[in-house]
Amino acid sequence: MIHLRSILFAACLLCSSVGTSVFAAVPSSQDNGSAEVIELFFSAAKVGNIEVLQEFLKHGFPIDIQDQSGYSALMMASYYGQKDAVKLLLQQGANRCLRDKRGHTALMGAIVKAEWSIAKQLRQVDCDVNAAKTGQLTAEQFALQFGQQQRLKEIQPLSEK
Repeated sequence: MIHLRSILFAACLLCSSVGTSVFAAVPSSQDNGSAEVIELFFSAAKVGNIEVLQEFLKHGFPIDIQDQSGYSALMMASYYGQKDAVKLLLQQGANRCLRDKRGHTALMGAIVKAEWSIAKQLRQVDCDVNAAKTGQLTAEQFALQFGQQQRLKEIQPLSEK
């Protein structure tokens, strides 16, 4: 346990100079190390390792950091059906409205995988306000592409029904 904490602490120190994006113009060895740390964070989200996620966040790791595809830990946890990880990340202030490079949100990842209990958690905030202005799909349009429009309507907050 102490070894894990030491690794995570060192990782957080390394990333404290990274900022909130890994889209650097010129890769360096520090960026490669940062990418590895980000991958560890995302791996914890993918498998639902709450202890590791909490350790990262306790040391100030940026919760909304995105990889080169624009994915965030919340997107990963949503797509891989990790309800407890999604809950933790949302409680810690993860931005459910972030979009990856293809314009997809964590909610859209949950829709693709039919993770409806996660989709319901994510649907509590409307992330589609600016979608039309930016040329991106709304959650409803995305659900329609996957034949899930009716199921999405069933999990809408009462204020939207």
